[in-house]
Formats: sequence, C-alpha cells, structure tokens
Amino acid sequence: MLLLEIGKETGKTAVVTGGASGIGLALIEELLESKAAKVVMADINQDNLNEHGERLKEQYGDRVKGIVCDVTIEENVRKMIGEAAEFFGGRIDLLFNNAGAAFAGAFGEMTDADWKIAFDLNFFSALYGMRAVLPVMVKQGGGQIINTISGIAFVPFPYQTRYSATKAALNGLTLSARAEYWDDNIKISSATPGTTATAIWGDPKAAPEIAQTPRQSASHILNGVVNNKRVIFGDDMDAKYGYNPFEEELDRILTSVASERRKGNIGFIPYPIDGEEN
Repeated sequence: MLLLEIGKETGKTAVVTGGASGIGLALIEELLESKAAKVVMADINQDNLNEHGERLKEQYGDRVKGIVCDVTIEENVRKMIGEAAEFFGGRIDLLFNNAGAAFAGAFGEMTDADWKIAFDLNFFSALYGMRAVLPVMVKQGGGQIINTISGIAFVPFPYQTRYSATKAALNGLTLSARAEYWDDNIKISSATPGTTATAIWGDPKAAPEIAQTPRQSASHILNGVVNNKRVIFGDDMDAKYGYNPFEEELDRILTSVASERRKGNIGFIPYPIDGEEN
C-alpha cells in the first residue's frame, strides 16, 4: 500500500461512484485496506459490482456494499445516498464523485444530444451527488467531498472538447462550493487522477509507458484528501500544468496534437508533453 497518511481516515465511511472499475475500484480497495469503517461501491455495471463486491466481501465482510446506480439520474443518486447513509448508520464522511468518461470526437460533429450525454455524466452526476449528501454532512457537522476532474481541465486537448468543458465546469463548481461550505466544516476538493492505466485508453495495456497503476493514483488522491488539498494532483505532469495552465508552450504542444489527431491518429498524446523526462 502506497498511502503515507491515510491511516488518519480510520473509521470513516465513504461512498465512491464509478466504484466497480478503474480508479474508483482502486479507491475502494485503498480505503478498505486503510481501515475505513464501511464503504459503498456505486456503479451502473451490475456484473462488475457482483464480481468485485463478492471478492471484497470475502476479504472485508460487511464493511463493503455494492449499489447499482445510474448517476445521470438525480432520483437514482438521491436513493443511492439514502441507502448508503442507512448502511453506514446515518453518517457519510466521504463522497467521491468519481464516475465519468473521456468523451472524444471532432467539435464540428458534436450534436446537442452528444453534449447533453457528456454533461449528464461528467458534470451533473457530481452535482446530484453533492445535492444529495450535503444535507447529511451539514446535519452531522462536517464531511468531505472529492470530485474527480482531469488534467484536461487545465490542458484542454483538441478533439476532446466535451471532456475538456465538462471537467473544467466541474472544477469550477467544486472550488466555488469549497469556499461556500468551509464554515460548515465540509471539505470539498477537485482531484485529477493523473495519467493512469485504466479502460479510459480502451485497453489499459495501451496506456503510455509513464502511466501509473490505478492503486498508485488512488494513493495520491487519498493523501490529498487527508491533507485537504484544494486541488489534488494525481501525478507531477498534472501538477505542472495545473499550476501553470496558461504557459505559451501549450499552444505548440496542443496544436501538434490537433495536427496528428486530424490525420486520424485520434489517440495521439505527446508523452511527456513538455518534451522532457519526468
């Protein structure tokens, strides 16, 4: 286990959306290993929930519960948060709004329906989660919400306009709400996963050589949670451009990406994007 300080989270309850695969599943595993009291793994994929839910219950018993939830429907999110609160005995300490997808495609080909699908999953699902859990956290005197954004919120790659826009919007929502709920002892943070070998690449084996494992990403995120970071960066590259999102060199980098993707190399990303070794 790579966590440095997550032991401080011992005894906490946590809900993770998109929790049955990729970074969401890694967060669940790290939390359980770090002695979280109970966790809820919320996901739309029933098969993944069954597979990993059974596996984790064999190891951790009744500390884990899987809940099927389509997070693009607000009523479903409210119901899931209600079930989680009941499972936890009324208290929800941590909510990870992690569900999302890396929408790609040419801007000129995107319809209003395409944009709605992207915002429903990458933005409104987190909004629904916040609306549902904040009354619980206010009543109990505190809590923590972590919204998974992406480095693309700071470095908006071409041919991923929907992904860029939704994650930038989610970052804005997160950090505005962070200040608004500060005096309620509710900590709200954005978290980038960093470059991670998950199904976001189609096949995790297709990820760049510099990609970290989901457990490494989850470890970085949870250490940021412990330290209540405003923006939690999943790796050094996300941190570099997150702190310096207006560097002029990004024009050179991103126009080269656009040229390659226009040729049909839609998955092209220049790693490392600054031309230097990390």
